[in-house]
Amino acid sequence: MNRRGFTLLEILVASTIMGLAVVGMLSGISGSLRNASRLTGYDRVVLVARARMDALLVDLTLPRFSVLQGEFEPVLLGGAKGGWRARVTPFETPPAGASRPQALERIELEVWWMSGEERRTFTLEGFRRVRFP
Repeated sequence: MNRRGFTLLEILVASTIMGLAVVGMLSGISGSLRNASRLTGYDRVVLVARARMDALLVDLTLPRFSVLQGEFEPVLLGGAKGGWRARVTPFETPPAGASRPQALERIELEVWWMSGEERRTFTLEGFRRVRFP
């Protein structure tokens, strides 16, 4: 007799191989989605940090050597709680006797946010030139 078809053993082996492949693919997709979600939150924080740094750089009334801090609206961080802390320090001072004294100031900005139960931070540095009266 010449029967066409598969044996039960062949079907079981093929099903096992297919099941392992599907589990592997689903695991990879799950990891990719988790990474994409984490990076989306990180990108959002970077944009908010840059906006805060820009605001600090143009504000010439910031006091030196003091710590400034605040919190972000949760809407800006996709519903997550977060805030910032900044400090202005002299980076380079003018030489003595300069006719038009200028200095370089450094602004250090640390942005923090909650990612689930974990606190994450992101640090930026900016520099600006200031003139002395």
